[in-house]
Amino acid sequence: MMLAKLAQLLLAGRFLLAVFFLGLLWGLALFALRFAAKLWDMTTGLWERSETEMLIELLHLVDAALVAALVLMVALASYDSLVDRLQREADQRELRWVSRTDHGNLKIKIATAMVAISSIHLLQIFLRADHQDDRTILWRIVIHLVFLVGAVLLGVLDRIGAHRGEPERNEKV
Repeated sequence: MMLAKLAQLLLAGRFLLAVFFLGLLWGLALFALRFAAKLWDMTTGLWERSETEMLIELLHLVDAALVAALVLMVALASYDSLVDRLQREADQRELRWVSRTDHGNLKIKIATAMVAISSIHLLQIFLRADHQDDRTILWRIVIHLVFLVGAVLLGVLDRIGAHRGEPERNEKV
């Protein structure tokens, strides 16, 4: 009887995670405000900036969009797998990918997004290479390669797991 109550209490504790997911959404809303401010600044300074500066600012916007998508993906998939299924809403709103994304698949998506974000940062460094010292550029390349190797290794491990006969329940990346 006591163990059953403890199990119920622990299972009910999963709803505490909703606080964290709501916090992620609040952070995402704040990040959206910063995005809007950057977009407004880019718009008002359109004719004063060089093409390279505009490209770098546009890359900042792409970077922000990737980060925002990553935060939302983590919040939705984690809520769905840890707190409560979104299947009913997913069927109605074309969000079936949420219910098919488990933690292994989510890790690969996060790693892929990190490589994309790192690539954008590296491109921004290269566009301003004359303002960067060689050591900084080298370290940025090394960090990017670490992200890239990590993402490839996660993909290989996922593929190995899939070939072992595990059921195909993950959405393809």
